[in-house]
This record gives sequence, structure tokens and C-alpha cells, in this order.
Amino acid sequence: MSDDEKKIAWQEPAGQQTRAGFGDFTKKPTPYDLFMESEGIPVFRGLGVRTVADLPREDWARKGGRGSYIQTYGTETKWGHFVVEVPAGGALNPEKHMFEEIYLVVEGRGTVEVWQEGDVNKHTFEWQKGSMFSIPINAWFRIVNATSKPALLMGGNTAPNVLNQLNNVEAVYNNPFVFRDRFSGADDFYAYNEEIEADPVRGLAMRRTNFIPDAVNCDLPLDNRRSPGYRRVEPYMTRNQFYFWIGQHENGRYSKAHAHTSAAILICLKGKGYTYTWPEHLGPTPWLDGNGDQVQRLDYEPFGFITAAPGGQRWYHQHFSVSKDPFRLTAWFGPHNPGRDPGAPGSKHTDYTARELHEGGTAIAYWQEDPHIRAEYEAQLAENGVESRMKDEWFEQPADVEWDVRSRRMADGIQ
Repeated sequence: MSDDEKKIAWQEPAGQQTRAGFGDFTKKPTPYDLFMESEGIPVFRGLGVRTVADLPREDWARKGGRGSYIQTYGTETKWGHFVVEVPAGGALNPEKHMFEEIYLVVEGRGTVEVWQEGDVNKHTFEWQKGSMFSIPINAWFRIVNATSKPALLMGGNTAPNVLNQLNNVEAVYNNPFVFRDRFSGADDFYAYNEEIEADPVRGLAMRRTNFIPDAVNCDLPLDNRRSPGYRRVEPYMTRNQFYFWIGQHENGRYSKAHAHTSAAILICLKGKGYTYTWPEHLGPTPWLDGNGDQVQRLDYEPFGFITAAPGGQRWYHQHFSVSKDPFRLTAWFGPHNPGRDPGAPGSKHTDYTARELHEGGTAIAYWQEDPHIRAEYEAQLAENGVESRMKDEWFEQPADVEWDVRSRRMADGIQ
């Protein structure tokens, strides 16, 4: 019997004015938490890191490399994240599992072999720094390093969702079911597809492809939802529920703050910058209202990452490009994202993170934001020798829009 299963004497409330239970309690580890601990490698928990290469890595017997688990605040129970080092001139152990998994190559080049149980032939494709690919659920695969230096890859998966439900490691890693609908073994399965279509949920740009040779430099369609000139695409890989996108802000510009619940992390692919995040209840002007000390900031560069909403509930987050290169990010959500909010089929929803406050959404227009934001940003650009491309007219309230910041702050309970 484990510690969590040990019997504890039941204490009935004394009288009708007291409540049953402990009242205050400590969160117990989930089956996935216990699984991570059993693997004998570090588990990073925090807001994010400047670059994933900074994380400590230890020998990972199951995978045959070195690695570290990652669980940024707010992603607990929602999806899994890790970094793995492939030995120089070597390979990771072959494995298969009953969860979806995507990879982003941080450093190195090599190949991946993919096959189904019972297949004679293996499907092989090449990867390099910046490549992204998806492993079909429960297909066998092996990651091979083609260089004389260790390779480094980041992975994201739905392992917590499956392990926490089944609570049986053997059922997850030694399940005989073959998903032919997820991996047919077709010769062009990992051929890059550049075609753009509208995603069926929100009508945003989507690309059906199981492999991206270079996510750092691939073409991105114009989007404009987060900042003027913003570009974005949603890759749809191996029919996954694991959701992610790749987006890019122009240099000298920053995104509008917007709020949604936790699950997303932002991984930098190109350029460098920083992110602010704060609880939605602090309102759109936290510095002006004396709550600037509650705003969290993280600076990061290529292959660094930050959680968008670290405290559950809805948090504002805002991303700032401070380099001469465009600021390219990939956001990983696991099977959770704003386009899949609860509701019966056919119920109406809005793209609320792209609608501004006066439109009923959670995005803060530039003219609605705290003055501290722009002042600090332009000072940061000056330090880096980058020209600000934030236009003055974006910070002027439109004449046809009724919006009083003071009234809004009072409605939010901020005096």
C-alpha cells in the first residue's frame, strides 16, 4: 500500500457548525508526477528559462540519452514537456507509447526511424536544427544523431493526460494496438506540405504537415491579430489533438496583452525578447494601479520558453521583440487551447483573445494599456540599438469608441 493509499482515521464533524475534511491540504502527486520522479532525471518547475540549454540533464535509462523533465507553472496535468540529449554518433532507444508527441530540434542533425508493430520496413526522414516533427501515437520510433556532437531536442506530449487516466505504465508503453489511421507508412508521410487552409475551429491559417524542415525560417501567413504585421500558422500533425502554432512579430514591435487560462507556453525560435504576465483581476493597467510588483517578467532567446498563464485562471500576457531580427515564437498548448472552450456542439463562441476590451474580448488595445509598457519597451530598444516601429496613432483612442479607463478600473474593483 502506497503512502497515498494508507488508511487515515475518519473524523466526523463535531456538531452541525463545523465542516468535514482537513480544510487546508497539500496537493498530492499525480500518477504522471510519480512517473517523472521514478525516471531519475531532473524535473524543472518554474515560470520558464532563458534558454533550454541551461537546464541540467542527467542520464535517462529509458530513453538512452540524457534529459530533464519540464513542468512550467500552469501546465500541470495538462500536457508534458521535456528536453533530451542524443549521444554523439549514437541514438536513443526505440520506443512506442499511447500518447501523442511532437519534437523541436534545438541543436544537431540526424534521422528518425518510424514503423508500426510487425512492419518489415522502417520509414526514415532527416532532421536539423529548427526542425519540428510528430510521432504518430503508439508507433515505434528511434531518433538517431548523425554528428560527432550531442544533439538536443525538446519534446511535448499528452503523456500526463493518458497516464493520469489509466494509472498504469505498462498499459501506456506496452500496448499492442496499432493506429493505422494515424500512420499508414506512406512514402510521403513526412514530406513537407506548404499548402495553407483555414482551420475548422476559428478559420485561422493551418498547414497539414507531419514535418517542418525549418520552423525558424518557414513561411508564415499574415495574421495581424496580436500586432500589426504579425504572422502565424497552425501546423496540424499526425491527426493530433496536441495543438500548437508558430507566430512572428516584426522587429521594433510588441504584441497586445491578452488573457486566457493556463496551458500555453511560448518557445522562442528567432530573435530575443521578454514576456510580461499578470492575473486578469489586476486589470489592464497594473503599474498605474500600484500593482506592478505583481507582474512577472522573463527575458528569453532562441529555445528559451515561458508559461503564458502560470497561476491557473486567466492571466494577461504580452510579448516584446527587442532584437534586430523578427521575434518568432512557437506556442504549445497540448490538447487545450482557446479554440476548444467548453460548450455543446453548435454553440457560438468568439475569438475572444483577438478582440479588444471594448469589443468584449480580453485583448488590451495599445491605447488601453498601462503607459509603463510603451515607455519601458522603447527604453529597452534604445539600449539594444533597435528602432521603435510602434506608431503614435495606435496609442490614440478612436473617436467612435466609448471607453473610459477609469470606469473600467472601478468596474474591476480597482480604486
